[in-house]
Amino acid sequence: MATPDVPASSPPPPLIYAPPAGEPPIIYQDAALLVLDKPAGLLSVPGRGPDNADCLASRIQARFPEARIVHRLDMATSGLIVMALGAEMERRLSIAFQQRTVDKRYLAVVTGLPAPERGEISLPLIADWPNRPRQKVDREAGKPSLTGYTVLAHDPTSNTSRLDLRPHTGRTHQLRVHLQAIGHPILGDELYGDAASRHAAPRLQLHASALSLPHPLTGEMLRLESLAPF
Repeated sequence: MATPDVPASSPPPPLIYAPPAGEPPIIYQDAALLVLDKPAGLLSVPGRGPDNADCLASRIQARFPEARIVHRLDMATSGLIVMALGAEMERRLSIAFQQRTVDKRYLAVVTGLPAPERGEISLPLIADWPNRPRQKVDREAGKPSLTGYTVLAHDPTSNTSRLDLRPHTGRTHQLRVHLQAIGHPILGDELYGDAASRHAAPRLQLHASALSLPHPLTGEMLRLESLAPF
């Protein structure tokens, strides 16, 4: 699909880390793994410095010392995240993610109405080193990145659309950068949105809503869903 030129990045706003309290809800649990519903505002793993040590992994490991993170969600993103129970389960689940046998779906609310209403965004991404943690489109040096999307609903009053998103690759901030790059930033995105879209929602309107993966013990597909809180 056609994409507009991507504007040059500016320094990101300062991070104020004030995570929500409490243990994230456990959506699924067995002898091999946990699936949790991460709230927005909580890091998946520790950040830099003691002020950013509190995270989903540390909270869960206080109760399940053998639990290990096998993938991550952005701090501002909510939804389903998997932790392995033990080193062998971590190895098996990590292979599943690396081989892309895990299907991840996200729900997002964006500005405008993407056209066509079902399509793919293929734009290579690279770290924007002077403006970390931002990422950016770089057609020469970026890594191949592919996102599928479907418009679920459009609200003409607010001129916003609800999208189902499927990342075929797993680059940092991929969904957020791709949607901003085609002119439809996610509402509430402090890193990539313009002033209007940033102030249109109290939080990033991005939620990891569905997850399908081969169970590391049986190989049978495990399918889980989480309702978006927006």
